[in-house]
Amino acid sequence: MVADQQNLHVVLASRSPRRIELIAQLGITADVVPADIDETPLTGEEPAQYVKRLASSKARAVQERLATDALVLGADTTVDLDGVIFGQPVDETEARRMLKALSARTHRVHTGVAVIGPERSESLVVTSMVTFEPVTDALLDWYIGTGEWQGKAGSYAIQGLGGTLVASTRGSMSNIIGLPLQETARLLGLGC
Repeated sequence: MVADQQNLHVVLASRSPRRIELIAQLGITADVVPADIDETPLTGEEPAQYVKRLASSKARAVQERLATDALVLGADTTVDLDGVIFGQPVDETEARRMLKALSARTHRVHTGVAVIGPERSESLVVTSMVTFEPVTDALLDWYIGTGEWQGKAGSYAIQGLGGTLVASTRGSMSNIIGLPLQETARLLGLGC
């Protein structure tokens, strides 16, 4: 069933400016209602399972709080290096540690996306690959000094200055930024 984009009521369970911009690229003006849930990984939780659980939990929390008939969209993104979750750094020291670990290596970026609405609940995970350039101390000092690493999974923003750290990507670029557009459109029923 193809959704009517003009009458599609979507609530985005995220305050991420990047997700707000990406959902707008689909021609949707979403209501923004952050979920504010505990994002602590469970013991032994794999990175892809982690983002899928969080995306569903965010969408469910907002849907239950609002008791709405709208489609509630939840999403979560993490960087995965050898099965280790690299979330948002708590400080400059942690950001520096993450970026050094990613230097000259390939890692996965997983985004979980969930849509909950009347009589419907669907979720999925999209994975892209990112290979970093060798990050010199001078480049690391410069990037940390920009402050862009704050609030970013893996401590970098590929769509910003963090793109200077990246040698190559494979897969969805919008996924790496924080919301895989093709798969999100499919979950929302756009053009399907």
